[in-house]
Amino acid sequence: MPGTTPVTDATEGEVALVLVDVQNAFFHADGENFYSEAASILPQLSALLDAARRGGRLIVHVADVHRPGLADFESHKLPPHGQSDSFNAEYFAGFGPPSARAPREVALIKRRFSAFFGTDLDLLLRENGVRRLVVAGVKTNVCVRATIQDGFGLGYRCLLVEDATNSNRAELAAASREDIRRYMGWLWSTDAACKVLA
Repeated sequence: MPGTTPVTDATEGEVALVLVDVQNAFFHADGENFYSEAASILPQLSALLDAARRGGRLIVHVADVHRPGLADFESHKLPPHGQSDSFNAEYFAGFGPPSARAPREVALIKRRFSAFFGTDLDLLLRENGVRRLVVAGVKTNVCVRATIQDGFGLGYRCLLVEDATNSNRAELAAASREDIRRYMGWLWSTDAACKVLA
């Protein structure tokens, strides 16, 4: 039956790079959610970003940002964080769109775990013909996983760069990688992802 063939090939379709929460909050030593393991993936994140720029790929810089003084449902589970215009909300040095004149790089603000929830990410990707997402950043078991789960549900081939994501809860990150591999996407290395992006 036309249109019902299962999608199993992760190497087909236009690709975009989605970097999740590469912000001072997680990566700077003074960040409110800093954990030392985060720094270990910075070289891989930089390599992915460089490859995507060389390849002229669409790059989505996702940031977790919240409005101070206004109701935010996440406060039922988490303390206030990522307040807009704060040090913590800023992209970590070397990340984020380099300037407003970089049309292939987009800053995307989210207020929930998934980069798709309540944002125009799906519209942005579809209008630019993207069918595959190379996803990296933090944390594997929270925002990265939520983004991949929603992306899969919307029909995107989600490629998690497993050596370019981690968490301060190693056991939860491992479980999330296994769930993603089994049910939502593919696990790739930085080297493999860079070859596709460039």
